[in-house]
Amino acid sequence: MVGVKELLEYNGQVRQRYFQTLASIPWEELVRNREASFNSIRNIFVHTLKAMDHWLDVLMKEHNYRAKQYDEYKDLEEIREYKDYVESRMQKYLDTSLSGKLLNKYIVENDIGETVEVTAEDILIHLFEEEVHHRGELIALLWQMNIEPPLMGWKYL
Repeated sequence: MVGVKELLEYNGQVRQRYFQTLASIPWEELVRNREASFNSIRNIFVHTLKAMDHWLDVLMKEHNYRAKQYDEYKDLEEIREYKDYVESRMQKYLDTSLSGKLLNKYIVENDIGETVEVTAEDILIHLFEEEVHHRGELIALLWQMNIEPPLMGWKYL
């Protein structure tokens, strides 16, 4: 059976492939408003990093959230630096013994302002799902640009 750690590590591998694809696209195309969830390809990609960063603060009981506003990312190097920072935090969290932490409970506010109780596992699964959701959006935008999205099949990475 696949665990949440393996799902998140898989997402990390696929994220790297997407970043490499984005690096091949002119900056003007990455920041162009495409009327998507967060307007541009840059913003969608950064949004997934910001979500990870935010939820890692909750899980690790830290307040390191350091994302800039979307428009403050002026080039791919700034995005890469933030990506590397967030990924190192995630790996640090995943490298700890998750078995005892997955059932830890947290009181958080959901997107419609309700206070809910969730487990660490709930948060990690949400992070996996959030990135997959937005990856689908990136796939559609890349196709509209006649760019083939990176290979991302589970067993053939």
